[in-house]
Amino acid sequence: MSDTIQINGTELTLDQIAQVARKNITVEISPKSQELMKRSRDYVFDIVKKGRPVYGINTGFGALSDKHIQEKDLSQLQVNLIRSHCTGVGRPFSKEVTRAIMLLRANCLASGFSGVNPEAVQLLLDFLNRDITPIVPQKGSVGASGDLAPLSHIALCLIGEGEVIYKDRHLSASEALAAEGLSPITLGPKDGLALINGTAVMAALGALALERAQQYMRLADIAAVMTLEGVRGTTRAFDSKITRLKPHPGQIECSHNLNLLVTNSEIKDSHQECGKVQDPYSLRCVPQVHGACRQTLAHAIQVITTELNAVTDNPLIFVEEDDVISGGNFHGEALAFAMDYLAMGLSELCNISERRIEKMMNPVFSDLPAFLTKDSGLNSGLMIAHVTAAALASENKGLCHPSSVDSIPTSTDKEDHVSMGVTSGRKLWEVLDNLKNVLAIEFLCASQALEFHRPLKSSPAIEAAHTLIRQVVPPIENDRILYKDMNAIAELIDNGQLIKSVEKFAGGLK
Repeated sequence: MSDTIQINGTELTLDQIAQVARKNITVEISPKSQELMKRSRDYVFDIVKKGRPVYGINTGFGALSDKHIQEKDLSQLQVNLIRSHCTGVGRPFSKEVTRAIMLLRANCLASGFSGVNPEAVQLLLDFLNRDITPIVPQKGSVGASGDLAPLSHIALCLIGEGEVIYKDRHLSASEALAAEGLSPITLGPKDGLALINGTAVMAALGALALERAQQYMRLADIAAVMTLEGVRGTTRAFDSKITRLKPHPGQIECSHNLNLLVTNSEIKDSHQECGKVQDPYSLRCVPQVHGACRQTLAHAIQVITTELNAVTDNPLIFVEEDDVISGGNFHGEALAFAMDYLAMGLSELCNISERRIEKMMNPVFSDLPAFLTKDSGLNSGLMIAHVTAAALASENKGLCHPSSVDSIPTSTDKEDHVSMGVTSGRKLWEVLDNLKNVLAIEFLCASQALEFHRPLKSSPAIEAAHTLIRQVVPPIENDRILYKDMNAIAELIDNGQLIKSVEKFAGGLK
């Protein structure tokens, strides 16, 4: 990828968001966007000059929209808006999430429909380019009228009054600005509202979650095959003839992966005549369950990629049509639904993974030593690793109560229906974290199960994953501290090495 990204409000991609979130690369505004922002800015000043009341420009906000504000007070109006809306609480967002938020807000404003001062957008990019990260509390947004509270904490930094992380130090925004030779922005008509009235926070949470979700979908397929090999299950249920009769796209992709992953397995070939007709659903129905989970991801990708280049400000300036319209593009319902739905899909991956883990613990089904330890009784083996997986799977069920079906009226009932989209996004990240750890536990158990079939080997792809795991987690001979093993495998998930090791032999997984 290039070391420079140019935004214009219409072409931002998921890959670019991830790149900016994690790397200090240069972000620029396109010349065309500079021109469009200047035109809409001039239009705003024309409104002020003519004195006609327009929401957000020379009126109060929310339930106070009927209050006309004098021209001499318009700058103070915007400053007051930012200060009064900085009401976030809780732990701050991570650096990568906050950087994604800033990029998304700048991209929205660069479309030229907001009437914002282009210098405010440039200062947002200066923060990104100079590695100045506002401290933004996670809680406080109801998902309409936009992500007001968290975005206000960013805007507060632009006027030099907030707090930031700069060169790994917690500083005032004014100190960081001075260190970089930057000046805080002086807010004019519409500037404050344009900076905070939109879906950038929930969209950033969704956009960065997609990358992890795509990775975990493929890892779940890998874990399922390793477990199947560990318990010497049958692959007959993965036959493509079955999927042809139920051709959901996700099921087709999953079946493709499963059959690819088990190709040329000695373990599979060793028990062709074992008499086992059917496996439990957690093994037999992997294409149907994992495939359905992939459908939630496909929907989330469609919704979130649309939102990345949406204009979510209010009111919107249509210079060509000589019109200003107050609407509701700041409402995050579509994002909230998509993230709640995706969380359900990821939670189901967690549920079925936990069931597969249990099958490896149970000698009645698996023909393996109880809890995958040679000397059970003296050793507890992986008994409580399974309990942790059960705890996380159960927690996800509670987290999957959809925030999007809730609403609570605010602003004296003027803002009477909201999306709770940021809550959906924050819960989605919790579900992702839990799923990662459950998959790590399944890999820990399945890699141990394979040890009992030696000298037989699984497929080259599964053996590659097993070899990588063995580089950080030795076989379990006697009871030892297991959380370190779980964390080591989780790190292989986080850094992408586990998937890379498999795809080196299996090719690109879908």
